[in-house]
Amino acid sequence: MSWRPQYRSSKYRHVFGKPATKENCYDGVPITRSVHDNHLCTVNPRFIAVITECAGGGAFLVLSINHTGKVDPHHPRVSGHRGNVLDIKWNPFNDFCIASCSEDTTVKIWDIPEHGVLKNITVPRKELQGHSRRVGLIEWHPTANNIIFSTGYDYQVMVWKLDVPEQVIKNPLRSISVHSDVVLSMSFNTDGSRLATSCKDKKIRVFDPRTGTLLQETNCKSHKANKVLFLGNLKMLLSTGNSRWNHRQIALWDQEDLSQPSYSEDLDGSSGVLFPFYDPDTHMLYIAGKGDGNIRYYEISPEKPYVHYLTEYRSFLPQKGMGVMPKRGLDVCSCEIFRFYKLVTIKSLIEPLSMIVPRRSESYQEDIYPMTAGNKPSMTADEWIGGLDKATTNHTVKSLVCFTNIHS
Repeated sequence: MSWRPQYRSSKYRHVFGKPATKENCYDGVPITRSVHDNHLCTVNPRFIAVITECAGGGAFLVLSINHTGKVDPHHPRVSGHRGNVLDIKWNPFNDFCIASCSEDTTVKIWDIPEHGVLKNITVPRKELQGHSRRVGLIEWHPTANNIIFSTGYDYQVMVWKLDVPEQVIKNPLRSISVHSDVVLSMSFNTDGSRLATSCKDKKIRVFDPRTGTLLQETNCKSHKANKVLFLGNLKMLLSTGNSRWNHRQIALWDQEDLSQPSYSEDLDGSSGVLFPFYDPDTHMLYIAGKGDGNIRYYEISPEKPYVHYLTEYRSFLPQKGMGVMPKRGLDVCSCEIFRFYKLVTIKSLIEPLSMIVPRRSESYQEDIYPMTAGNKPSMTADEWIGGLDKATTNHTVKSLVCFTNIHS
């Protein structure tokens, strides 16, 4: 009997990265020179926002998603912060609402006009004042409306409720003090009932975001975590960081037992931070290194060996940060399953990069687009505060894409 290699059956084995043509990139963007290890960019089907260099205070640019080509150097900005902007995130339930946080210790919530930013915006809708030091990260709750989390160099994670009459909110709903150093990343599970953080002390922590109760904490010497991510409904966490020998490493954890990783793999000896991105619909994991031009991608399965390497996209253009388009902004006719927006500082360029499943037909391929989370909140802020946990309502990607296009 002849020997045959054992292949896993997968629809995504031949996924390839397709960079946008020059005219479909955003050229002449003064991308921030900040050394902060954040994505520095956030995207929705209508707008792309990127943290930018500016004198005196902090600012970010908001461009229409169709505003490709050369960007006017005098393009109006959102510039109400007194210190450098460190993180920006679009509201998942409102394409015209964006949050920013800054070295000036505040978080600000901004309304973006329907036709884009036509003049400088300096007055936010809400200003959140509670941190005593600069605020490095913000994260919207994935299912409850008007709830946002922030964390800063005061080691606090603060929970804010936005549907209140005050324009300046000085008291968070809750201040969570379980960290001994700066929080480097935050990630929610699918229904928002758990929050995972990675910290400068190299530990991963999982806690109840409503009460602040610490549920799990790593104490593993062989993996120094930098970024952490919940893997959808798999009840697993993925972290990127460094091994004991300072190799870049990925590790997989059972969310109920963080004593040892279920799986770990050394990738290379480079020094840039690894940004992980996960698509819970296709179970695909993308690993992009800061300062690298390449993106590795894998499939995750709930059974051992858990992580299945697919291939690697390679480019000579190094990325400083990345934005990711939500599913409802993808081009389903070209079988696009994921889209990155690479920030290429050396060329002042934002380059869209589409991950494509090769198919001959141009019709909608239902099998590669499972049901996905919609863009409507599952509950109000008060319901979440009252103890309710609800998953997002799932829709077909096709219906979400059509809905977004109708309202564009």
